[in-house]
Amino acid sequence: MSYKTILVHAGRGNRSAVCIEVAIRMAKQHDAYLVTIYVQEPFFFPGYLMQAGQEISEAQKKVAAEEMASAKAVYNQQASSVGFKNTEWRSTVDFPVNALAMQARYADLVIVGQTDFSDKSNMSKDFPAQLALAAGRPVLILPYAGSFLSIGSRILIAWNASREATRAITDALPLLKRADSVNLIAISPKRDTQGRIAVDDIVHYLARHGVNVKVSTEHVADIDVGNALLSRSADISADLLVMGGYGHSRLSEWVLGGATRTILESMTVPVLMSH
Repeated sequence: MSYKTILVHAGRGNRSAVCIEVAIRMAKQHDAYLVTIYVQEPFFFPGYLMQAGQEISEAQKKVAAEEMASAKAVYNQQASSVGFKNTEWRSTVDFPVNALAMQARYADLVIVGQTDFSDKSNMSKDFPAQLALAAGRPVLILPYAGSFLSIGSRILIAWNASREATRAITDALPLLKRADSVNLIAISPKRDTQGRIAVDDIVHYLARHGVNVKVSTEHVADIDVGNALLSRSADISADLLVMGGYGHSRLSEWVLGGATRTILESMTVPVLMSH
């Protein structure tokens, strides 16, 4: 398995440049084709504004066009500065999760930025999580702060023998094979010796793919899993966390698992998440 098509979300603001830079670098490393997509959310007007709707619509379209032009200029500058041509720009009007999930059908890896919860203008607070749960592809989520000159040299795998964790490991194999070091942390229920997570089989599975791992076990309560992963990532100076994304649909909305939400809200390291 290898990444041959990478999809990156070109969002608004300065962090778009970071996502695009990482995507170009990874596309070059994996000899992959890069698709950069800009999504403009559709406009809706409440009934009492219908009379002024045309004027408001034109103003919003102008702002949207300027934002897209700015994002495209960043994309063009970054691609040309490194002479990267195996790429294309796309734009569409849609809801971001819908647009990215559909485009992800034809990609091996999706790259997006973490939601900045201090940015009051950002209305899609759960966008990365919803995408990870809906895309059917691994989603690499970059923290909204910091730069990432290295992603995947020192990898931490979160393992609990679940379907989601298994999927994440398989999806991350192209990165795991290139890593300088891979650590696997098995999350077991706190003080429950009967609930220990077996690791031998996953270690042998990875070894047959040429990936050698160092294993450790953490006994933590469910509510502490996310913090345990962040702490362990810091301990080993990980530059990538590989984990399953957990959630379920309730009344047509995704409800996130506790560890998934903790990681996505407090992440300090890039996370490759699969559901």
